Amino acid sequence: MDFGCHDKDSGEVECYFEIHCDTGTTCAITIQMPSPEAVGCVEKCATFFSFLLIIVTFPFSLFECFKVVQEFERAVIFRLGRLRKGGVRGPGLFFVLPCIDTYRKVDLRTVSFDVPPQEVLTRDSVTVAVDAVVYYRIKEPLNAVIRVADYSASTRLLAATTLRNVLGMRDLAQLLSDREAISHMMQTNLDVATDPWGVEVERVEIKDVRLPVQLQRAMAAEAEADREARAKIIAAEGEIKASKALREASLVMIDNPTALQLRYLQSLNTISAEKNSTIIFPFPMDFLKTFLTGAGSSIPPPDFQN
Repeated sequence: MDFGCHDKDSGEVECYFEIHCDTGTTCAITIQMPSPEAVGCVEKCATFFSFLLIIVTFPFSLFECFKVVQEFERAVIFRLGRLRKGGVRGPGLFFVLPCIDTYRKVDLRTVSFDVPPQEVLTRDSVTVAVDAVVYYRIKEPLNAVIRVADYSASTRLLAATTLRNVLGMRDLAQLLSDREAISHMMQTNLDVATDPWGVEVERVEIKDVRLPVQLQRAMAAEAEADREARAKIIAAEGEIKASKALREASLVMIDNPTALQLRYLQSLNTISAEKNSTIIFPFPMDFLKTFLTGAGSSIPPPDFQN
C-alpha cells in the first residue's frame, strides 16, 4: 500500500493511496484536500486521520464514504462546519469523509400544506374563519439550508400571517366574490418573503370561508326577500303583457264573431279533456237582451201619487 500527497497549481492538496492485491491488481483512490493555508492545524489533523481511517477500514469504509441522492434531491455538504466548495451535490453519487463531513438532503419536489383556519376580522367588521392550501418548492437548496433553520415551518407560519393580513384589508363581499384575486395577492406576498430562503411559492388557494350562523341566516333571509321581489316583478310584467294580448284578441273577436264561437268551443274541449264531472257552459248575455227589454216594457211604472 502506497500513500502520498502533492500540491496542485490551484492551491489544493491532492492525496492518493494505492492498494496492491495478491492477484496483482492495484486499486488507487485520489482525494482533493483544501489548501493547508485555508484550514487550521486541527482541521488538517482531523482530515488526515479521516483519510487514515478510510485506509485502515478499506474496503468497508467505502459504504460510508459514497452517498447517493435521487434525481429530485440535492445534497449540501459541510466539512468541519464549513460549506464545501462547488455548491450542492447531485443527482447521483458523491463522496464524503467519515467523522468530519456532514450533509443534508433537500427535496426539490412540490410540497403542499393546509393553512389552519384563521379567525379574521374583515374591513367591514365581520368575523370569518378562512383556511387555505399552499404549494411551494425549493429552487435554491443552498439558501434553504444556510439562511433559514427550518424552511418548512417558517413558510407555514408566514403563510398563516400573510392570510390574516391580506383578508384584513378586504370587505366581506370582496372576500366572497374575489377569491382568485386574494389568492394571487397572497401568493405574490409569500413568494417575495420566502425568496431569500430559496423557496418558491407556486400556488395559493382559498379553501373555505365560514361565516357566523346568525350572519348566514340574515344573508339567507335577504336573498329570499330579493328572490320574492324579483318574482313579483316578473309576475307583474307577465300580467301587463297578458292584458295587452287579451286586448288585441278582443279587438279581433269584435270584428269577427265566429272567432268568439271558436274560442268557446276550444275552451269546452280543454275542460272535457280534464275528465271533470261538472262542466259549466257560459251563456252569452246578448241572447237575454230581447227578453229583458220586453219584460222591462210590460211592467208598469210605480205610482208615487198615493
